[in-house]
Amino acid sequence: MARSQNQAPFPAYRPRRLRAHPSLREMVRENTLAPGDLIWPVFVMDGQDDAHPIHSMPGVFRHTVDRLPVLAARARSLGIPAICIFPYTNPRLKTQTCAEAWNPDNLTNRAIRAIKAAVPDIMVMTDIALDPYNINGQDGIVRGGEILNDETVEALVKMGEVQVQAGADILGPSDMMDGRIAALRAMLEKNKFHNINILSYSAKYASGFYGPFRDAVGASGALIGDKKTYQMDPANSDEAMRMIARDLREGADMVMIKPGMPYLDICLRAKTEFQVPTFAYQVSGEYAMLKAADQNGWLNGQQVMLESLMAFKRAGCDGILTYFAPEVAELITP
Repeated sequence: MARSQNQAPFPAYRPRRLRAHPSLREMVRENTLAPGDLIWPVFVMDGQDDAHPIHSMPGVFRHTVDRLPVLAARARSLGIPAICIFPYTNPRLKTQTCAEAWNPDNLTNRAIRAIKAAVPDIMVMTDIALDPYNINGQDGIVRGGEILNDETVEALVKMGEVQVQAGADILGPSDMMDGRIAALRAMLEKNKFHNINILSYSAKYASGFYGPFRDAVGASGALIGDKKTYQMDPANSDEAMRMIARDLREGADMVMIKPGMPYLDICLRAKTEFQVPTFAYQVSGEYAMLKAADQNGWLNGQQVMLESLMAFKRAGCDGILTYFAPEVAELITP
């Protein structure tokens, strides 16, 4: 194997010298993980002063809106810069038209207002997709068994507009409909929301790792069919680059790869090829696997949590959406 031009032969060069002391290992560490790298996904539900455990995601709960200010204050105290809201919508409000998605007083918008009123300096990110409001469980409007692209984009724009009016800082379109970034950006510019960021789920794969999340938002039982006509084929890498390039041209400020750990190659390509703020979503299935292995004593939970998150940084990610956010922030905050 070719030796680096600056590398002396053994024994003059002993790589273990740089690993011999904890302080030295820290000094030469190539990547670091900080609370500022994290976005905390939080599930919200109706009710008062209540929290329901999500059994497929140990340690994660659905919270009522009135509890969110406490969570936001905790996040801020830990140095976590943003919370992402996901609603558990009452099944009675789910319809074919998904009109609850742009109700100014829906769960998401009430959650935004509650957080911003209590902790105004924390950023609130939202999810823009119709599955929490869709009687079919799909991310788009369904007619005759087809997920309609253009009508869905119109709905997503209305959804995004009320979220921004409620105080959202970052819009997170996760639907994978064609043209939705351009439409959202046009709406923001028209309404003079010039400083609202779009963190686009540009490379979102039709993955089996989303199961626990669908439990959390109540979409599992509702889903009719699959999402393969709009989410990406897990076999494709070049397509992800095309999707990222498209979203950037249309006005995305940041891009997301989802899921995370099985797609670290996509994270690395995205950062290398585009040099824009790049995020990954360590999704519910990834979290659940690590938690289950920890609970069964098969893995050291703390170690694999940190190792998995460092993998995203090593792959070039600027930030990570992770359910581990408060746990890891408490661990690494001095």
